[in-house]
Amino acid sequence: MVINSDNGMSKFFSKVYLWMFIGLLISGAVAYYTSVTPGVRGLVYGGFTFFIILELVVVIAFSALRKKVSPAAAKILFIIYSVVSGLTLSSIFLVYKLESIGMVFISAALMFGLLALYGFITKNDLSSFGKVLIFALLAIIIMSLINMFIGNSTFSIVISVISIVVFLGLTAWDMQALKAMYNYYASDEKELNKIAIYGALDLYLDFINIFLQLLNLFGKRRD
Repeated sequence: MVINSDNGMSKFFSKVYLWMFIGLLISGAVAYYTSVTPGVRGLVYGGFTFFIILELVVVIAFSALRKKVSPAAAKILFIIYSVVSGLTLSSIFLVYKLESIGMVFISAALMFGLLALYGFITKNDLSSFGKVLIFALLAIIIMSLINMFIGNSTFSIVISVISIVVFLGLTAWDMQALKAMYNYYASDEKELNKIAIYGALDLYLDFINIFLQLLNLFGKRRD
């Protein structure tokens, strides 16, 4: 998707998207396998809260160790996160029709791709815009926690719409940030290899959240 005459930058973004694709592939495969394997499904849903907490712990640890881990360790952590994320995502195959999941996935990919391209080519500085999005994300988390207790369907729709807008914005912001990091570390191959993994995680999270919120709005549930 990223086309640039700078071979170094093209190579860097190829790594970012390759690892993002690997993460999505792992998560999708684990999610589907879990949904169709009674033993694994029972294990996951018998301790679903544990796996949700584990997912949060892994991604927080991954982010906290950003400056300390080697590129190889970053890859291992990313794969672990993708597996755990797949376990928690398995419920979508039980709730929604498979063809609906596919259509929403394609829609999410198109929206993600457009905003990623915008973030890459825009000359506008999105750094201040990114700070607003982070605060908006915190507000979404708070609203989602509140809605867990009140269970209001209209409120859920509002949260989903706002979430899609926020994560599309974060996609553009993350792309511009990755481009800036490449320019800063262009001569440091080791650091760029690590940044590519962390960039893949950031974009993976953006995409997954866009996909899940679109699925909540438009996904066709199983009878």
